[in-house]
Amino acid sequence: MNKHSSPSLGLFAPEILGPAMMQAFRKLDPRSLARNPVIFSTAVVSLVATVLALREALAAGPNAVVGLQIALWLWFTVLFANFAEAVAEGRGKARADAFRATKSSARAKVLIIPGDHTAYRSRDIESVEVGELILVEAGDTIPTDGEVVEGAASVDESAITGESAAVIRESGGDRSSVTGGTRLVSDWLVVRVTAKPGETFLDRMIALVEGARRQKTPNEIALDILLAALTLVFLLVVVTLPVFASWSGTTIPVIYLVALFVTLIPTTIGGLLSAIGIAGMERLVKANVVAKSGRAVEAAGDIDVLLLDKTGTITFGNRMADAFEPAPGITDQELAEAALLASLADDTPEGKSIVDLARRRYGLSGTADPRAVFVPFSAHTRMSGVDLPEGTSIRKGASDAMAVLSGAPLSHAVDQIVKRIGASGGTPLVVARDRRVLGVIHLKDVVKPAIRERFAELRRMGIRTVMITGDNPLTAAAIAAEAGVDDFLAEATPEKKLELIRREQAEGRLVAMCGDGSNDAPALAQADVGVAMNTGTPAAKEAGNLIDLDSDPTKLIEIVLVGKQLLISRGALTTFSVANDVAKYFAILPALFVAAYPGLGVLDVMGLGSPQSAILSAVIFNALVIVALIPIALKGVAYTPASASALLGRNLLVYGLGGLIVPFLGIKAIDLVVDLLHLA
Repeated sequence: MNKHSSPSLGLFAPEILGPAMMQAFRKLDPRSLARNPVIFSTAVVSLVATVLALREALAAGPNAVVGLQIALWLWFTVLFANFAEAVAEGRGKARADAFRATKSSARAKVLIIPGDHTAYRSRDIESVEVGELILVEAGDTIPTDGEVVEGAASVDESAITGESAAVIRESGGDRSSVTGGTRLVSDWLVVRVTAKPGETFLDRMIALVEGARRQKTPNEIALDILLAALTLVFLLVVVTLPVFASWSGTTIPVIYLVALFVTLIPTTIGGLLSAIGIAGMERLVKANVVAKSGRAVEAAGDIDVLLLDKTGTITFGNRMADAFEPAPGITDQELAEAALLASLADDTPEGKSIVDLARRRYGLSGTADPRAVFVPFSAHTRMSGVDLPEGTSIRKGASDAMAVLSGAPLSHAVDQIVKRIGASGGTPLVVARDRRVLGVIHLKDVVKPAIRERFAELRRMGIRTVMITGDNPLTAAAIAAEAGVDDFLAEATPEKKLELIRREQAEGRLVAMCGDGSNDAPALAQADVGVAMNTGTPAAKEAGNLIDLDSDPTKLIEIVLVGKQLLISRGALTTFSVANDVAKYFAILPALFVAAYPGLGVLDVMGLGSPQSAILSAVIFNALVIVALIPIALKGVAYTPASASALLGRNLLVYGLGGLIVPFLGIKAIDLVVDLLHLA
């Protein structure tokens, strides 16, 4: 995976911690707190606790000291929650600064007369409108996003993708899209502007990683509603406690009830929820993927069907030599030597692979004779080869062309080899020396190494993989079987892709696919997760909801893993938070009511020092656990491919059981310190 040029910052790098601490205080603004109902409630309760504590202190009441400490730790809870979000945002801002540095401040050369490259007016990029044509010359920075309408040039995109090698951008085809902030290395381009100022690719990237305009996803909104409901439930529980206490002849100080309320509501996940979302988006950015919305990232974690192009994703895309199959009476070595000599000057991927196979498998070390005359491939003759100085002529080419060359039909044995290779999805390349057929080179679309294991990994996640290819069904079936995909769509057209996606969605499945051409746009728009390649057409990038800066089709698998980790992290910490609250409930209530109801003593398993100590220890633990979980929220819970039931079981065991046990241990340890220091 390529990395951006910006340095990778640690979880708690000093350049992040300082600003995050300041930002935590700025986030005490009620308008900021209101976005998180749990933390907003905690802030309101902290304010009430402060007022009550100050009133108790002025009246020299018995609970003045513990009241002030409770109020202080409640404010720490709010600040730590703000701090978690600020750290996540700070990591995004640090990365955004690197992107912002690449934004072009250059003026645009806007063409006055289309087609006349000498007639242009230099204008500020902010005044350039969508649809206008701009001229970009060698050494210039491309000022904004656009589509090449004329010319071809090398473009340095390292500022965006981190890849140092320049790429070709040209008019027409699937390599016509250019990104603002990249630099022209050679030649010139005429670019049609496709983005308004402030809405370019880099602007989207900066807004994404800063989290400044990050909208909450449906899952986050649903979880917010759940947390708000739990907060309301615990509010009703706490409000009714004074009635029970009064009926039993005891009194509970209001400051204790306030503290109890905060420790019971899900402040842990409430404080970390935003940080989890921001960190998940930042992990996606580190993978060089731009998300137009968080919805797409979450959908990636829930997809059921993965559509993958064969060429460039499952296979290398270039047919490579796989075997030499000699004609009767010809040895493998003899065929390999002839194929090697015929391919030494062949610069195509197929030619190079023939040379590599001959040298690797048969130990041949033939070199080109400077007197040899090489014959390049011609669409007319459909063959290529070499004429050696001694008069020997070697050719390789399509079977029918070689039959014409030899002056007779191919022998039955050679014809059978040709048909067998074709039936297996390969390409037969016949080799002849002095018009005598020596045998056949088996060229095949080579499946990428370890891709079968990756598909098996996806299968363990419950994801079905479908290979999309324009090959005939026979060839598609052979490659699908070798790669290990679950299904395939042969002779695929835009209409067939769209039909397949709609059929899967009609059956209740979420579908993801990737593409780069304008013909992929309908399917990208229809898919739940549409990953467009950065090298693709503007139509494809507009239709997709994720854009891969590296233009690597296999990135779709990584995107799925990022989405899975985001959902698993949120689920794991939610489980821990709810279990936490249950444990704190049983830690505090017995201590509060044991005097009125001695029978509750059996539930006081920790043997806390006093009601005051129990309340204060629980409040302190409630604040500190948020800080302790920030690294997990930012890094994400490690994801291991498994079924949903297995993941749920692991979550309940690790984070559910852990959430029950850790508070008992933590509160008891804090209680011992509180008693030792006589704080309560």
